[in-house]
Amino acid sequence: MKVTIKTICLLLSIVLTVSYCSAADIYVSPHGNDHNPGTKAKPFLTIKRAQQQVRKIKSATTVYLRAGIYYLNEPVEFSSRDSREKNATVTYQPYQREKVIISGAISLKLQWHDYKDGIKQAHVSQDIVFDELFVNGRLQHMARYPNYDPAIAHYGGFAADAISTERVNKWHDPSGGYVHALHESEWGGFSYLIKGKDDKGNLSLEGGYQNNRPAAMHREFRYVENIFEELDTIGEWYYNKATHTLYFYPPKNINLNKATIEVPQLETLFEFKGTEQLPVKNIILEGLEFTQTLRTFMKTNEPLLRSDWMIYRRGALTMEGAEHCSVKNCFFNAVGGNAIVCSDYNRHNEISGCHIADIGSSAVVFVGDPKAVRSALFRYGQFNDPNAIDQTPGPKTSNYPADCLVYNNLIENIGCVEKQVAGVEISMAMNITISHNTIDKTPRAGINVSEGTWGGHIIEYNDVFNTVLETGDHGSFNSWGRDRFWYPDRKMMDSINLAHPGMALLDVIKPIIIRNNRFRCDHGWDIDLDDGSSNYEIYNNVCLNGGLKLREGFHRTVYNNVIINNSFHPHVWFKNSADVFTRNIIMTDYFPIGINYWGKEVDYNLFPDSVSLNHAKERGTDQHSVNGSPGFIDPSKADYRVRPESAVLKIGFKNFPMDQFGVVSANLKMIAHHVVIPALHYRSTDSNEPAHEFMGAKVKNLNTLGERSATGMATETGVIVLQVDSKSNLHGYVFPNDVIISFQGIPVANINDLLKAKDNIRSGAEINMEVFRNQISRKIKFKLKD
Repeated sequence: MKVTIKTICLLLSIVLTVSYCSAADIYVSPHGNDHNPGTKAKPFLTIKRAQQQVRKIKSATTVYLRAGIYYLNEPVEFSSRDSREKNATVTYQPYQREKVIISGAISLKLQWHDYKDGIKQAHVSQDIVFDELFVNGRLQHMARYPNYDPAIAHYGGFAADAISTERVNKWHDPSGGYVHALHESEWGGFSYLIKGKDDKGNLSLEGGYQNNRPAAMHREFRYVENIFEELDTIGEWYYNKATHTLYFYPPKNINLNKATIEVPQLETLFEFKGTEQLPVKNIILEGLEFTQTLRTFMKTNEPLLRSDWMIYRRGALTMEGAEHCSVKNCFFNAVGGNAIVCSDYNRHNEISGCHIADIGSSAVVFVGDPKAVRSALFRYGQFNDPNAIDQTPGPKTSNYPADCLVYNNLIENIGCVEKQVAGVEISMAMNITISHNTIDKTPRAGINVSEGTWGGHIIEYNDVFNTVLETGDHGSFNSWGRDRFWYPDRKMMDSINLAHPGMALLDVIKPIIIRNNRFRCDHGWDIDLDDGSSNYEIYNNVCLNGGLKLREGFHRTVYNNVIINNSFHPHVWFKNSADVFTRNIIMTDYFPIGINYWGKEVDYNLFPDSVSLNHAKERGTDQHSVNGSPGFIDPSKADYRVRPESAVLKIGFKNFPMDQFGVVSANLKMIAHHVVIPALHYRSTDSNEPAHEFMGAKVKNLNTLGERSATGMATETGVIVLQVDSKSNLHGYVFPNDVIISFQGIPVANINDLLKAKDNIRSGAEINMEVFRNQISRKIKFKLKD
């Protein structure tokens, strides 16, 4: 073979190409060029260009991002073409811990001029989305009423007259503005786009679909934004789309002509788009800051089965069809919607070491495909014919998240816009582990499980506090269990369970374990298992304030928990529930509501005194329980282990560690807030509210959060029925746990209203009542017996 110069050059070219394509490191810089070779000396400009180069490399690879802000004009999208083998991962990370920011905004260069009253104005030449404004990296507020005040928990300011006709009449054209309000029962929130107004000052609104329990907006907790006439305080802004004019009321110490002005344009920054058949595998994002994405509250309109949630399946980071992918040590900072969404098929993904703060919606969301659910239902009032339900356990397909890990993350100040949110949300998923996270400052739950499908979750070593700050009837941990078997009517639910005793476990096929956590909720329950939540094992948890609630449901085993300054709240249990509550420390008597059956075993618990213990024994529970001081080692320092002489040790309680809650990495521990440790006190279960006799029934004012939750009332008002005598005129018409809200056409807010309304009726008269039963208002008519 004759070797020519041409042949030698060709061989040399092939060698150099192979050598280059097996190189481990690729570099990107905001000052680079995509025509560069991607080396440290000559880096690429864009992540997309680096991604194209990575596809040529088969060995393990690191893409180093040099310091600076990367403004994306489209999301970085990973498909199956970007998948890696197990031993050939690709990692996108900063070079030597340099600060790298991935932004969904554009940076504007504006010329500012005086408008009036301290307000500046500038012309914006680009045709862009104007939903949020950042000035020198800080989020500013749309012109709003009332003005933003961080000291006010609800919305940072609210007003009952936010959309009154008197106020609306002051606005020339409110089109494009927004109304935000809580659900009238405080079960999350709603948002509306203002389409216009009529001559009488009535707004035309579009929206109000962000909650899966339709209702009116709250009369008091509401505000309005993006109204030009409300631009009246420092930090507010308004953009006139017609004239392309930006108005801003800046602080006096800012030179706007030198300030960095950024406006978000994207709702997603990184997106994994694979399928079960063609997944995205073995990609690692590490050490990056994600920020400045669009708010998405007007797109939150997909129901999550029969829970109270609507969802939008996108976040600053969206993962679908991903396997063995990781998000490590990243900072999700001031993103407008969800931070991380794992939608449909996902397996063995990890979110760890991240700081997620100042988020418009939820921090981490796992949500599967409803088509994988058997006999699926989507609204609270819907129900299946128990004889027609698919009896096959578990999912129909594998199109859902499973075997994923959320570990060592600091999640704080979420739900800045939307209120039906959680630090970690799980719906239609299996085997999700949530471990060693600190979750602080949320408007609703810290951790939420929307329904039983399909269980297997492990929730452990988390520190969850400052929750349910803006909503109501909820918990630091909250769950629903409105699975295919569940029925909202109690009598029907009893009959279904007796006829089909295994149906409660058709969806939650694996137990959900809650262990070794610390929870504190000052506006609800520390642990709240609501409507039908079934197949739980709950042990070694510290509940610092709100107690532990089990409503309805089956197969819940609760043991070895410490419940500080509160107790056990059993609500509306069914016959043969198989529930167990044993070897727990409580600090007052139980708070039962609507309990006709006491489960499989309620015993071997420590009560604070003989009076509360005797109350329990009289109800038929706790025959082997004891009373006395727990003998905590050091409650002032949150060490609730008990001393060797404590009586609770003799009935089976076991000490567990008190210093392993929350984040574990030093950098996150340093910046995490700390839960407030309560002083010990003993609560009385006696509300000093006596029962009253009413037409042969026993009734009382509905005046506790527990009664409100058990009945589903929006507020603590009305008269709750405790007992109905068989000889009463009300027998067969009114039942225990009904709430009387109207009698003879007169609204009933309390027992006095009810007794006054009764005074004028005579024998044989027709009685007209309205009661709230099974979370539905019902009108009742009958004639009085002689």
